Amino acid sequence: MTTGVRRRMGVDERRQQLIGVALELFSHRSPDDVSIDEIANAAGISRPLVYHYFPGKQSLYEAALGRAADDLAGRFLEAHEGPLGARLLRVMGRFFDFVEEHGPGFTALLRGGPAGGSSTANALIDGVRRTAYEQIVAHLGVASPPARLELVVRSWVSLAESTAQLWLEGRRSIPRAELELQLVHDFAALAAVSAAYSQEVAGTMLRVFAQEPADGPFGELLARLSVLTPAAPAVPAQRRS
Repeated sequence: MTTGVRRRMGVDERRQQLIGVALELFSHRSPDDVSIDEIANAAGISRPLVYHYFPGKQSLYEAALGRAADDLAGRFLEAHEGPLGARLLRVMGRFFDFVEEHGPGFTALLRGGPAGGSSTANALIDGVRRTAYEQIVAHLGVASPPARLELVVRSWVSLAESTAQLWLEGRRSIPRAELELQLVHDFAALAAVSAAYSQEVAGTMLRVFAQEPADGPFGELLARLSVLTPAAPAVPAQRRS
């Protein structure tokens, strides 16, 4: 028979437990609203023992943020197989899974944590953005992206973040699946505009679009945009050069 005696945890095991408890609490409420007492109670230990492992809530938050950042960065990992549109759609699905799982903590994560964040917290989330950027560039098959293509990818990563934040703030009138698809379409639209200004970007995107099926996300975008074709104004000859 089991007894009510509590098993003593090792240092690393206890730290990992506290990080998990904190991350769970921070995922449902902003870190500013979660106290050390609540973390201690949820972990089944005393408040002083929390401070034995972490000097304060900010350091505990940064540890939890590190785990969340690794998780979020992993959501952008995708096999380099199949059309790009389908790959991006799968990435957005996993990204919004994370957003839903962590709720209010997602906004706090992007803000850098309690009291406006710290250099450590900001560095962690910047690392996630860098991973997302590098993954997308790798999917485009470009070793050294030109300035305009870099701008497209970085702008799209920021757009995905801000879209998710707005969606979390109660503006969920757009169904999640539709929003994920729209973000994939946004990527194609940003890239297409840059392609109009850069032969390098145009070459990359023509290669990508040539591999897209008509019934894929990018093909669907073209179908949706076709409603604008009759109303599109003629472009003066001198502006087409």
